[in-house]
Amino acid sequence: MPLLRISSPHAHGSTSTASIMRQVLLATLPGILVLTHFFGFGTLVNIAWACVVGLACEALALALRRRPLGFYLRDYSALVTATLLGIALPPGSPWWLIAVGMASAILLAKHLYGGLGYNLFNPAMVGYVVLLISFPVQMTAWTPPRGLGEVPGLWQALQACFLPAWYDGVTMATPLDVLRQNDGLLLQDLWQQTPQFGRWAGLGWEWANLAFLAGGLWLLYRRVFSWHAPLSMLASLALCAALFYDGGSSASGGSPLFHLLSGATMFGAFFIVTDPVTSAVSVRGRMMFGALVGLLVYLIRVWGSYPDAVAFAVLIMNFAAPFIDHYTQPRTYGHRKPRGET
Repeated sequence: MPLLRISSPHAHGSTSTASIMRQVLLATLPGILVLTHFFGFGTLVNIAWACVVGLACEALALALRRRPLGFYLRDYSALVTATLLGIALPPGSPWWLIAVGMASAILLAKHLYGGLGYNLFNPAMVGYVVLLISFPVQMTAWTPPRGLGEVPGLWQALQACFLPAWYDGVTMATPLDVLRQNDGLLLQDLWQQTPQFGRWAGLGWEWANLAFLAGGLWLLYRRVFSWHAPLSMLASLALCAALFYDGGSSASGGSPLFHLLSGATMFGAFFIVTDPVTSAVSVRGRMMFGALVGLLVYLIRVWGSYPDAVAFAVLIMNFAAPFIDHYTQPRTYGHRKPRGET
């Protein structure tokens, strides 16, 4: 009687790409709600339009590559990329800006390298950096947070997105921008003269960061990723800020708490650095990857040209991830040297 031979894997887990992506989407909800409360409905409009463009680009790329549409469209990866990019963009961004960003993310950063699992760079961050370099004016047009100006409603957010010429938008520099451009004042004076600053960091930004922290901790509890990369990134960023913080001068770059609760720090630590495809794989590699991202974020924020540097730091470290993995491979069982040196 012939024996049935089944190739590996012989054990299957209950998790799938689609289930992980759904959990990531759910974890972004607290941050999206806080951003909507403080900056209006523009973030929701960004995400909705980015999802439409993202699914269209995904379907186009799959059709050109002659891959099954239904199987790949149901894995939610395009929706996750669209949601992450929609969150990172200023609320109520023009429709063409979002379309260019999503086309760059899906077509250029994802399918040009072979699709999900083969991309070398984080697709959402590629789309963000393409827009930031190409359209710096539109990418810095953040509306004032609640308490400093009128928060756009749903109709105003739709006008800002699809009829930008008819929408009389009011924008304001972010706290990171203000601190970056004023290095000759005392922090106390800067805090009193500039209304963008809140209790610990930027008005609205500190609560958005805490909301993304809550979503990230829920993903940690669900074991979607490990703690190594997020914790090492936050620790590295806080350590750099503590080393250069003199307690009073704005030239020192701000306190560790300011950096942890400003810009895209928590969003980057729990939703970007933890990308399993483009980051390092080994435990020591993930810790090194996260620590170097935190270091680069601080260096670019304080001495670079871009006040919020998470996207640039992540893409630079995406370059280095294979190199880190090569030198941080775990020791093979029965051998004293790491696997790469045997």
